[in-house]
Amino acid sequence: MLMATPDLAATQSAIPQQHMLVAKPLPSVKDTEKRKVMGISSSNCLIFVLLLFAFSEMQTIAGVDTLSCNFLSSPCFGKKVKCPAQCPLKSPSDPNAKVCFLDCTSPVCKTHCRQRKPNCNGRGSACLDPRFVGPDGTVFYFHGKRNEHFSLVSDVNLQVNARFIGLRPEGRTRDYTWIQALGILFDSHKLTVEATPAATWDDGIDHLKFSYNGEELVIPEGYLSTWESPENQLRVERTSTKNSVTVSLPEIAEISVNVVPVTQEDSRIHNYQIPDDDCFAHLEVQFKFYHLSSKVDGVLGRTYQPDFQNPAKLGVAMSVLGGEDSYRTTSLLSADCGVCLFATGEGSDKKNSVMEYGMLDCTGVDNSGNGIVCRR
Repeated sequence: MLMATPDLAATQSAIPQQHMLVAKPLPSVKDTEKRKVMGISSSNCLIFVLLLFAFSEMQTIAGVDTLSCNFLSSPCFGKKVKCPAQCPLKSPSDPNAKVCFLDCTSPVCKTHCRQRKPNCNGRGSACLDPRFVGPDGTVFYFHGKRNEHFSLVSDVNLQVNARFIGLRPEGRTRDYTWIQALGILFDSHKLTVEATPAATWDDGIDHLKFSYNGEELVIPEGYLSTWESPENQLRVERTSTKNSVTVSLPEIAEISVNVVPVTQEDSRIHNYQIPDDDCFAHLEVQFKFYHLSSKVDGVLGRTYQPDFQNPAKLGVAMSVLGGEDSYRTTSLLSADCGVCLFATGEGSDKKNSVMEYGMLDCTGVDNSGNGIVCRR
């Protein structure tokens, strides 16, 4: 059936004005294309602005690191603390640059700058013919004996031993000694860090050797080259291309290590009489402890006891710790000295009155170590 089409004018007059549907003319093809181009341009502009903003934020984040602490007992727990302008990065590309550091054991939640290599005037250090600096600035010497091993730190969950090397020139009553290697025991694991012997010193050669649980450990040369244990309980990071590393045991300790020789100038000043075929490459070490029990012991560890009394007499130029027999171990990786506390795998159950200590730069009048004062 054919139906008649109603007259448009009559229909419009019959429909109330508010219900009228007015058809608009269709846009031309040219107008449609123009609007598409304008829409694309607007979208591109918005995307560009967002990308620019994100890039700027990334540059800001990359330019200044923020550090935080994972210890529940730390004042900095859960906080993100920006690094200072003087050392904006925790791992700068320049190995000689200072790094940003956040001391999670400090009552003041603030980042500061430090060198990554050991500071031999700082607390927790062991350098030279072994000279130690305790947590309160106590400076003392422990000579031990060459080719023997001694406990530096022994606690319920950590044992750090040292192998001493040295020589005794004719007419001397004791050995000149240096720390040649560290043996670190924690849980059921064992790490060694050694300075390899050398007739003459060459900065272009790496003099560090490592082992982990009895197997040789190879850490490729290169600044920031890093190795982590499968259990993530241990991290070893090179802090220079060669001869310097930081050993990190999360929530236990951080140990900065650097290899140096005994120079001819050192030999002349101290009358070491170093032979021509051995530069006595040895370790400079600095410890930072996160948790220690009140019973911690060892050559250095005893100075972290809360009731430790400095035995040095006022006016004495050099305080020397004796008692080698109390600290001697049968090997680099033994915990069998007279004062040793470490027992494999039992540390977590035996902690007593845990203390926390940080690392502080302590500077004396000269390099002799006398007159150094540190505060906790």
